[in-house]
Amino acid sequence: MATTGSAETAIDRQSLGYNPSHARTMSVFRRTSVYLARHPLALFGTILTAIVLLVALFAPVLAPYNPNFVNLSVKLTPPNHQYWFGTDEDGRDLLSRIIYGCRLSVSTGLLVMVITTVVGAILGAVAGYNGGLLDEVIMRISDFFMAFPYLILAMAIAFTLGASMQNAILSIIVVFWPSYARLIRGQVTSIRHREFVDAARVLGAPTWRIIVRHILPQTWSSLVVKFSLDLGFAVIALASLGFIGLGAPPPTSEWGTMIADSRNYALSAWWYGLGPGLAIFLAVLGFNLVGDAVQELIEPSVRN
Repeated sequence: MATTGSAETAIDRQSLGYNPSHARTMSVFRRTSVYLARHPLALFGTILTAIVLLVALFAPVLAPYNPNFVNLSVKLTPPNHQYWFGTDEDGRDLLSRIIYGCRLSVSTGLLVMVITTVVGAILGAVAGYNGGLLDEVIMRISDFFMAFPYLILAMAIAFTLGASMQNAILSIIVVFWPSYARLIRGQVTSIRHREFVDAARVLGAPTWRIIVRHILPQTWSSLVVKFSLDLGFAVIALASLGFIGLGAPPPTSEWGTMIADSRNYALSAWWYGLGPGLAIFLAVLGFNLVGDAVQELIEPSVRN
């Protein structure tokens, strides 16, 4: 009777258009909504992050002026009704440059984190699944990179390769991937001997298919948490490299470079470095708050 009832329930759900994947999506959406309603900081971080992403996406529409337009007649103009954040030493509108800097910093930070996550996950999965000498080599290489402070090592790599945005991106990827590789390696080591992996191996599935289709999907939650927590650090690292002249070359609008340029006018033009510094603060704050919220949603054990 129980079997018949279950079958009838399944038929009724199917006739009513029940979709399990849609139900799971609604459950996640409902749980997230309840969480945000109960945690004001998480809600604030979500709103702040959404604003940052929208500014980055619609920068050409939102910027009131061309960010690279030089007008020496209004150089170092303090904030007013025409130039809300003032102008720099070349008369360029700082608000427009901050908005375009948001597009560069956010898009570059996301690119860095995506590449870092993919590279680290693949190397960690290969090391954890195969073990032996390959595992030892990958882990010792990651230990070498993790032995140095990540920002100092990124500066050394960027300086060696030369000042450019591409080299800045590469240097940050090089210093970030080991932590992802170690995270995934630890999880894969505990997953590789489970029944579903052994079944795929017995059926003759190649190693790459077992890793990509059966093992890596089991690690997505950890990757999502770490990705969301590290995005703010990537933005700070890019701004730091720009601050010391190892990031985007002038006249590119980049937050770290703008703060570096403002040092010569710290006393005479206080507004110059305030805008980009505030932009970095708000963007990183939003990313960190969202990262904390994602961690608590995916890993409830971290809640106090």
